[in-house]
Amino acid sequence: MQGFLDPAILFFVFGIVAGSLKSNLEIPPQISRFLSLYLLMALGLKGGFALAESGLTRAVSLSLGLAIALAVIVPALGYVLLRRFLNGYDAAAISATYGSVSAVTFITAVQFLDQRSLPFGGHMAAAMALMESPAIIMAVLLANMVRRREHVAAQAAPVGRILHESLTDGAQLLLIGAMVVGILSGDTGQAAMKPFAGDLFKGMLAFFLLDMGLLAARNMGQLRGKSPWLLVYAIVGPLAHAALALTLCAALGVAAGDAALLMVLAASASYIAVPAVIRHAIPEANPSLYFGMSLGLTFPFNILLGIPLYVHLAHRVLA
Repeated sequence: MQGFLDPAILFFVFGIVAGSLKSNLEIPPQISRFLSLYLLMALGLKGGFALAESGLTRAVSLSLGLAIALAVIVPALGYVLLRRFLNGYDAAAISATYGSVSAVTFITAVQFLDQRSLPFGGHMAAAMALMESPAIIMAVLLANMVRRREHVAAQAAPVGRILHESLTDGAQLLLIGAMVVGILSGDTGQAAMKPFAGDLFKGMLAFFLLDMGLLAARNMGQLRGKSPWLLVYAIVGPLAHAALALTLCAALGVAAGDAALLMVLAASASYIAVPAVIRHAIPEANPSLYFGMSLGLTFPFNILLGIPLYVHLAHRVLA
């Protein structure tokens, strides 16, 4: 219950209520974009400052390697399962959406840990960046394979161009650039940027989650009439992905805080970067499926219930 009393989470719930009531409350797109960029920049700086202090240790390398492994395993398993009741294009698109990550879910989890004084590595921001692209590349390759199998005349999506787009995405570059700035400036930069990256962070996150609540409520309708198996996957899939991450973390001795964030990353689903790329790379897929599932069901579930659950399990098993 304590998680629900967090102001940022309460603003998210308020946004869902307002959106469900069809209120005209709306955050202008330019402000929403600014808030998203601010949160990524602040997160990147925090991660960079932490990395400047810790350096590239064995624990850091292990967490980053595990993040890359999860970014490959999760979409591969998802595609195999989804292909049982979906066509190849929709299966590839959904597996990419759930194989990639949600930055806002991760940022909310970081704030959740911070508020409870639970330690974690700043390098986990780099883990999030590394998990963004592999699922997109896999989805494009799978869709091209389906096209060849069906002898479709449509031109196959060029993997090189998709890779370039995913790696040079503005939000992704800002996160990485902010981390580099944090590493180079170290303690001096941390002291100088504290009002920006520290004091303002909580309020900005609350404002952004209000907008996300409104968006989630308005996208739940896209799932009406869809297969109940998809609705099950939107909830059970993230739980299974988090369980996989916890199992690997326990086997490899990853610290509880880092394991909790890896669980959050594995359980999250992209609703910005991946849908934007997939819409053009796999036009045969139905956007209402992968976008509606990730934003309408999985995102609210993770924000309200998933994050507290993953953090609790990680510390119960590994602490």
